[in-house]
Amino acid sequence: MVFKSKIKWIALFVLVLSFASLLKHLSIARFSTVDLVQYTAMAGFRDDFASIPGRQNYRNKKLWGVVKPLQTLQPYANPRNSYPAPNKQSNGFIYAKIFGGFANIKSSICDLVTISRLLNATLVIPEIQESTHSKGISNKFKSFSYLYDEEQFIASLTNDILIVKSLPENLKAARKRNAFPTFKPKSSASPNFYIKEVLPTLKKAKVIGLVITDGGCLQSILPSSMSEFQRLRCRVAFHALQFRLEIRELGHRMVERLRAWGQPFLAFHPGLTRDTLAYHGCAELYQDVHTELIQYRRAQMIKRGIVKEDLSIDSRLRRENGSCPLMPEEVGILLRAMGYPPKTIIYLAGSETFGGQRVLIPLRAMFANLVDHTSLCSKSELSDLLGPETPLPLDLFQSPPAKSEEQLKEWKKAGPRPRPLPPPPDRPIYRHEKEGWYGWITETETEPDPSPLDLRMQVHRLLWDALDYIVSVEADAFFPGFHNDGSGWPDFSSLVMGHRLYEIASSRTYRPDRKVLAELLNMTRENMYHPKQNWTLLVQEHLNKSLGEEGLIRQSLLSKSASFISHPLPECSCRLSSLETPTRVRGGNDQVLYGGEEECPKWMQHDQDINISESLAEEEGKNEDIDLLEYESNLVEEHESNNSGNTNASLIFEQDEEMDPND
Repeated sequence: MVFKSKIKWIALFVLVLSFASLLKHLSIARFSTVDLVQYTAMAGFRDDFASIPGRQNYRNKKLWGVVKPLQTLQPYANPRNSYPAPNKQSNGFIYAKIFGGFANIKSSICDLVTISRLLNATLVIPEIQESTHSKGISNKFKSFSYLYDEEQFIASLTNDILIVKSLPENLKAARKRNAFPTFKPKSSASPNFYIKEVLPTLKKAKVIGLVITDGGCLQSILPSSMSEFQRLRCRVAFHALQFRLEIRELGHRMVERLRAWGQPFLAFHPGLTRDTLAYHGCAELYQDVHTELIQYRRAQMIKRGIVKEDLSIDSRLRRENGSCPLMPEEVGILLRAMGYPPKTIIYLAGSETFGGQRVLIPLRAMFANLVDHTSLCSKSELSDLLGPETPLPLDLFQSPPAKSEEQLKEWKKAGPRPRPLPPPPDRPIYRHEKEGWYGWITETETEPDPSPLDLRMQVHRLLWDALDYIVSVEADAFFPGFHNDGSGWPDFSSLVMGHRLYEIASSRTYRPDRKVLAELLNMTRENMYHPKQNWTLLVQEHLNKSLGEEGLIRQSLLSKSASFISHPLPECSCRLSSLETPTRVRGGNDQVLYGGEEECPKWMQHDQDINISESLAEEEGKNEDIDLLEYESNLVEEHESNNSGNTNASLIFEQDEEMDPND
């Protein structure tokens, strides 16, 4: 009996302890639910960088330092030499409709302002068709104001052209009736086209319309006598075209959140859009349905006359020729070869990455801190940016119709058995088989018209691109997965590279030659994840050269012929006095592309300050070099400890002992 009573007391004691433990865990869960959230980039940064004591302000000079040969270039687009104020007695009004995405809109507006100045015309705030086509978006921001600040745009160009928000009341009705002549200029249209053909019509009709579809309406390279017009383009692109206040505030908030951890960050734009892949014939970089989608878009371009080549193109040859974008996996390998550690913060720019998260898996495996605007912004911040929108139907999916009595008539007439059994019941049609791409590409050869949701997503992409543009311009380094190199239409990476070149020319902006990189990647295709030391040195040499004058000159020869604001030199910059004379580079039409910059005015001559800053940087560099090996070894040890037993630990590349020749 005594033994049984002891067992009862022990069991009771265990039950009490279990009940107390349960209460304790419930209380902990109750008071810690705020911290039990889904993984976010900021939480990941906290885990990554908290384990590096005393390294919050560490900057590896080899990876993040400025490019010294370009330090003498300074922004200088404001001077108006022989540039009188606009005449209030203008020749008439110009209104414009701009088609295309973010890059096309920005380039087109710059050209449009220049044309208005050339023709001494009053510019009506242009209409962004991407926003006007979408139904149900916020009425708070319409057309131009959906993306840009109208008041800032008008005020900044007061001394350049006359701008009005809309046509006078007596002309609006005639415009609705399409009573005014309309032109559809190409992006390569010359100033003579406007002076000889457009200006007489403008003087006669007093109002003309322009429909801009090619990402511009004026040739990129203008005669040297029109340098003032080139500077006007820069004033529009880099000063007058400011995003509306809500976009600017959120974009700078994102930059502050990235810098809050005391670590530099790199912005990367893949350039993997469906239009780009179709235009350059890169369908075979993908598989399955994605290849078919790209080929369908390419067939559309051929039909419209945009592409003059065959439908089927060997994508392997295009890739080796440098015409195709670098895949994210290849970019990750190149960055690791440069020496960027696995915990480098990489901001993924671009509202569209064709293939989605699937193509980003290898890059995310190499760099865990790969983030985008959805990682840095809350849902409420993004919804506030969009403004109040009319809700769309939540369930747009429609099940296939059931078979009618007429279709089943033959089976009912089959008579008594024996007879063939009826077919089995139709299997359920899953949602993913009827929505989006899969719904039409397997059943019809014609792509359906965009749904209301698709149109809304297209206009939302303008805002996401605007946020990415702000972060990419402010980034410590920028790496383009693709830029047009003078072929095709303006693209996001080219505009970012031009803006960084204008504002801070010495910032680390990679301008790689994809043809050279394709050769390097082919060299080590069989042992890509275990590259040899000499291969790593070749990659470092090429990418380091792309940062400096060699990469800039190569880029100027390719890109300036297509888009001036992607290479705003020499008209929009001045050069501080230096002992070294820059190399003067001319284009095919004898136009100076680099090295012809004017000398900066005296108030900008701060060579002494630069020398002081350089000497301080050298002293800091000596202290940093002492800790460099220790810092890198810590990163290696952490990576190996986190991936013990993982064969991919050898992904950590050996860094070159030599310093960057551009530093």
